Amino acid sequence: MTTTLPTDSSARLPGLIRRLTGDEKHAPSAHSTTDVLQVLYDRVLRVTPDTADDPERDRFLLSKGHGPAAYYAVLAAHGFIPDAWLDDLAGPASRLGHHPDRLLVPGVEIGSGSLGHGLGLAVGTALGLRAQGLLNPRVYVLLGDAELDEGSNHEAIAYAGATGLDSLTAVVVDNSSASHGWAGGIASRFTVNGWTADTVDGRNHEALYAALTGHRPRHPHLVVARTESKG
Repeated sequence: MTTTLPTDSSARLPGLIRRLTGDEKHAPSAHSTTDVLQVLYDRVLRVTPDTADDPERDRFLLSKGHGPAAYYAVLAAHGFIPDAWLDDLAGPASRLGHHPDRLLVPGVEIGSGSLGHGLGLAVGTALGLRAQGLLNPRVYVLLGDAELDEGSNHEAIAYAGATGLDSLTAVVVDNSSASHGWAGGIASRFTVNGWTADTVDGRNHEALYAALTGHRPRHPHLVVARTESKG
């Protein structure tokens, strides 16, 4: 599989995001993910509209699907969906719902938005690829820090570490939304189960790129992307 990288969506992305209206309640959630999504799609993920069904593609799973505006804008910037779709978010005939739907939106790997599901699905995806002998694709999953309050994540964290699931990278966008938090920080919750981890400024593209490509053999990898507080 061939892809064309890198691509710089910086010029187009702000205008595309402004076209998405009607979900201002989740604007902080959506905008906290913008830089991570941009770096992933511009510089890291090996997937294009032409290779969206290629078994050798990288997979991106948006677990933090309750605020998908930035995700939709990035998909439009990279040609997965028409720009015009952004003007009718959650309209009666729109394909773009308040939660992304993999059956309606090209390039979307999972339907998401209910907190706590994406990491388990990412673990299953990575295991499935391994079982098929597809060892080149990477699986990236983006979560919010508040999702870690959901217990379903912790079985996935432990299992991925125990099985050395090194094709998996989890990205936790930390905008101080979690109710509980972790002694020693979010990364400590993963590293205790055998993950490697980097904590970076979630607005710094060079730091994000280094962390997103900083995975090591025999370990799943975590990137904690710190952004401004939601409050």
